[in-house]
Order: sequence, then C-alpha cells, then structure tokens
Amino acid sequence: MTPHTATIYTRVGCHLCDEAHELLTRYRIPVTLIDVDQDPALRAKYDQCVPVVWIDDRERFRGRIDERLLQRILRAGED
Repeated sequence: MTPHTATIYTRVGCHLCDEAHELLTRYRIPVTLIDVDQDPALRAKYDQCVPVVWIDDRERFRGRIDERLLQRILRAGED
C-alpha cells in the first residue's frame, strides 16, 4: 500500500486552512502547504476557494473537509 500524500493550497490567516491541515495531520497524512498569495496564477485560480485540498494528486475538497468523505477516500486507496 502506498502512503497517502496531500497538498493544501492555503493562505496566511485562513482558519479553514488551519483546520484542514490539523485534520490531515491527525490522519498522519504528509501535507505540503502552498500559499496561493505567493503565485499570481494560483491566486487567480484559488483566490476565493481556499483551502483547496489535493489528496494523492486529485483535488478532493474546497473549503471544509468532510471527514466522512475523507475516511472513504483513504479506505478506497487501501485496495
């Protein structure tokens, strides 16, 4: 089984971004944080959507993470 990885497109001061990071960390998923405000193209793409959470190279969540759906995604990746 390959371990899961996650990327969160975030910005400083975003409480939903902090919550997403905490939840993924609780599930022991390595997280890469990318600040959308540091890249004009990412800011244009994700400005009003952060956090945007990618898990295993697929966009999975915008805004809050649905923990039940997260659990299903992680279980499906175990097959």
